[in-house]
Amino acid sequence: MTTTSNRPIFIVGCQRSGTTLLRLMLDSHQNISCGPETRFLQDFAKLTSESWDRLSLYGFPKSYWLDKAAEFFDSFQAEYAKSRGKTRWADKTPRYALSLAYINELFPTCQIVHVIRDGRDVVASHRARWGYGSAVKAVEKWPRYIRAARRVGDRLPDDRYIEIRYEDLVVDTESSLRQLLQFLGEPWDAAVLDYDSAPHDVAGRYEQFSKSRRHDASEGGPVYRSRVGAHRREVDPFLRALIAVRAGSTLRALGYQ
Repeated sequence: MTTTSNRPIFIVGCQRSGTTLLRLMLDSHQNISCGPETRFLQDFAKLTSESWDRLSLYGFPKSYWLDKAAEFFDSFQAEYAKSRGKTRWADKTPRYALSLAYINELFPTCQIVHVIRDGRDVVASHRARWGYGSAVKAVEKWPRYIRAARRVGDRLPDDRYIEIRYEDLVVDTESSLRQLLQFLGEPWDAAVLDYDSAPHDVAGRYEQFSKSRRHDASEGGPVYRSRVGAHRREVDPFLRALIAVRAGSTLRALGYQ
């Protein structure tokens, strides 16, 4: 195995944007290990913000607690990667899009991959997966995640932050992954295209859901494209109007309208 970097990788993006798909693809690479979502870094961030009045009584500066959090997080991710014969770890937790400033403090050399999908399809996917109430909430959530991640990404150098469009990932998969791996400083590995054949630590319900979606789409390969433009079939007039009011400016800024 060869790699040009051991910098941490963080995959973020609003839920139902394709972050899990990208996680499995990168997890199939010869060098990269990307395990289950961790989620708890948001709680760690509160230690040096909401809980700082109490924590500061220990007498240690904030940098001490940041170093400890980074050391702990890196230790189990690195050990997990090593146990799988990998040399580099990645983390896929969509909600970390809201905590990138903190993550940047913990890992000042990390590389951030922001997966962006048409917000209208994100709403449709929330509805299909979790119901109508979730779709309504996604109208507000999607632009909030986009803005939060881009706000941090705009301040980072080009080798630290990249945006990957879900639509490109499923329509022009190899080209998108080649671009991403070049950004990450990793060699091309065709295994990322056949991620479905590699072992991954995923919940059984995800495997079943993915298989049913692929079956419904009548697409034989591991990547199905049928969900691109799903909003045209699945978003009703009320949700469409809500999206236009609450997320329209973000859609236009991203070129989706």
